[in-house]
Amino acid sequence: MKKFIKLILILCFYIIAVYIGTTLSEASSSDLYLNNLNFNAEIKNDGSMNVVETWDIDISSTNTLFKTFKTDSSKYSKITNVEVKDITGGKNKTLTKINQLMYHVKKDCYYGMINKNNEFEIAWGVGLENSSDIRKYEIHYTVEDAVSKHADYAQLYWQFVGKDFEISAKEITGTIKLPGTVQDLDEIKVWGHTKDLNGEIHATGNNEIKFNIQKYRGNRYVEVRTLFPTNLIITSNRHDSKEILNSVIDEEAKWVNKANAQRKRKKIIAWGITIIINILCFVLYYFIIRSMNKTIAKLKDMNKYKPTQELKYFREIPENNATPSQALYVKNKKISELTSNEIGKIFSATLLNLNRKKIIDFEIDKTDKKNITIKILKEDNKSIQEDEKVIFQFLKLACGLEKQITVKQLVKFIKRCSTTNIIKLKDNLEDITKSQLENKEIYNKVEKEKYDKYSVQIIGNIVIIMMLAIFSPILVFALQFANIFVMIGIIPLIILLIILTILKGRIASNINIYTQLGVDSSEKWKGLERYMKDFSLLKEREVPELAIWEEFLVYATTFGIAEKVLTQLKIVYPNIEEIMSTTDITYMYVMMNTNFSTNFSNAISSSMSSAYSSATGGGGGFSGGGGGRWPEEVEEEVDNPLQKYN
Repeated sequence: MKKFIKLILILCFYIIAVYIGTTLSEASSSDLYLNNLNFNAEIKNDGSMNVVETWDIDISSTNTLFKTFKTDSSKYSKITNVEVKDITGGKNKTLTKINQLMYHVKKDCYYGMINKNNEFEIAWGVGLENSSDIRKYEIHYTVEDAVSKHADYAQLYWQFVGKDFEISAKEITGTIKLPGTVQDLDEIKVWGHTKDLNGEIHATGNNEIKFNIQKYRGNRYVEVRTLFPTNLIITSNRHDSKEILNSVIDEEAKWVNKANAQRKRKKIIAWGITIIINILCFVLYYFIIRSMNKTIAKLKDMNKYKPTQELKYFREIPENNATPSQALYVKNKKISELTSNEIGKIFSATLLNLNRKKIIDFEIDKTDKKNITIKILKEDNKSIQEDEKVIFQFLKLACGLEKQITVKQLVKFIKRCSTTNIIKLKDNLEDITKSQLENKEIYNKVEKEKYDKYSVQIIGNIVIIMMLAIFSPILVFALQFANIFVMIGIIPLIILLIILTILKGRIASNINIYTQLGVDSSEKWKGLERYMKDFSLLKEREVPELAIWEEFLVYATTFGIAEKVLTQLKIVYPNIEEIMSTTDITYMYVMMNTNFSTNFSNAISSSMSSAYSSATGGGGGFSGGGGGRWPEEVEEEVDNPLQKYN
C-alpha cells in the first residue's frame, strides 16, 4: 500500500512539473486579453455589410494589434472603408491612416490593405512596448458582397473570428441587423459554429440577430450563418436561381453528426486521464463518507409518517379546488425545485383550469381546428388562487391590450422570453405554492428548515471534495486539454451525485417535511393518477360523466398522463366527438385535436436552454488571424522588414 501511495505522489509531482513548464512556455503569448470583443454588423440591401468591431483589451509589452481576412472572391469581393478609432475612457479619436505595410505600426496610426500573404490586413499601433494598459478600440470596415442571393433565401455566412485569431476573450458578443423586417421570426434561420459549444445565437427581433460566446479561447473560429427572405436584398453581385434551404439544413445536420463523432473519439483519450483522477478522488471520498455517516446516524431516531390507508385507486379529486401546482407538489411530496418540464405541465394545466372556471376561453377556428385563440374573459376573479395568478399575469402580459392570443403566438412569446423572466415565473410559482400548502397544514416549514440544515452539511462536504479535486495539480494540468476536461470529472462527479442523492434521500425519508395530512393527501393523488391511467382496464367501473373527466384532465395534464387518459376515453366513449359537439366541453376537444399538453413544456424548456448548433463548420471562411506584435522581435528583423511577416 505504501508503495502504491508513493507511486501516486511521484506521478503528481511529475504532472506538476509538466504543468509548470507548459505554463511558463505559454507565458510569452499571454500579454493580450480581450475583456470583450463586440461585433455590430448591419447588412445593406445591396448585399454589403458594415461592421464595427469594439475591442476592450488588456495590453502588455505590445506595440501593434492586427486582424486579417482571407481573400476569396467566391465568398466576398473586398474590404473597404477601413477606419480605426481609440475610444478609451470615452474619447473618440480617429487614428491616422497610412498606406504602407509595417510589421511594427507607428503609434496612433493604422492601415487596411493586402499583405504579402494575399490577406487583407488591418493593423494599428498602440505604443505599449514597455508598459501595459487597458484600451478600447473601434475597427470600422465594409464587406462588399457579403450576402449571396438565391431563389428562396438570401444567405450571410460570415466568420467573425478566424481560427488563427490568437487573443482569448472573456466574452464575444454580436448583433446583426437585417436590411428590412420580416413578418414572422420563422423566416429567419440562424446557426452558429464554434469549437467549444460555449455560445448562444437567436433571432431576437424581426430584423435582428444576436450571438454570444463565453470564455472564448484563442485559435477557435466563431462564425454565423443566417438565411432570410431574399426580397430584402435588392441587388447583389453574388446571386443565382437555385434554392438553398434544404441543402443548408442537410449540411448543418451533417456537421452536428461529425461533431458527435469527434466527441466519441476524444472520450477514448480521456479515459486514461479519468482513471488517474478517480483514484485520487476515491481517497478523498473515503474521508468525506465517514463524515456523512455521522449525519445518517442522527437521522435513524426520527420516525417517518406513513399513509393512514394505502390506496391502489382513488376515484375522486382528493381536494376540491386544488390547483395544478399544489397537486403536483403534494402527489410527489416535492422538496426540490420545479424543473422546466414540470413548469410546462403546470402552465398547460392551469390554462385548462382557468378555462374550466370561465376566466379564459378557447376559440377554435372552424377551418383549421389546430388554430386556437385564447381569450381573456375576466380580468380577475376570486376563484383564481395566488399560484394561478402567477401564470394568469404572464398570460395577460403575452396578450397585451388585445386580451387574446393564439396558442402558436403564445408558444413563440415564451420561446423569446428571457431566461430571467422564466426563472422569475418559476421562483414565484414555487414560493407561493409552498406557502399555500403550509397554510393548509400539508407542508411543514419547520421540518423543511431541518431538512435544509442537514442538506447544507452534506452539500458542503461535497463542495469541499470538488474544490480539492479541481484545484489538485492533476486537474489543473488537465485543464490544458481542450474538450477533455468535460470527461475528466465524469466518473468522480457521478459518484458524488450518487452519494448526494442517497444521503438526501435518507434525509427526505426520515424528516417529515409533509404532515400526516400531507402524506395521506399524497396517497390519494397517487391513487387518482393510477385510476386515470388504468380506467379502461378495470373490470368493474363506473362511467363518470364527461364533465367530471374534464376536471380530471386538468390533473392528468399536470401529471403528464393526459394522452393516455384521452386514449382511454375514446375507448370508453366511442362517440365522444359527437357528444362534445353538443356540449360545452371545450378544452377536452382542444386536447384531442392538438398537442396542447406538450406545447408549453417544450417552449419553456427551449427558453431555458442554449441555442448554439454545432462545433463544426468552417464553410464561412473569410476571417484569418489576429493578435499583437512584440518589440522583442525587432532584433531578429533584417533588411526586409517583412521577412518574418505572418
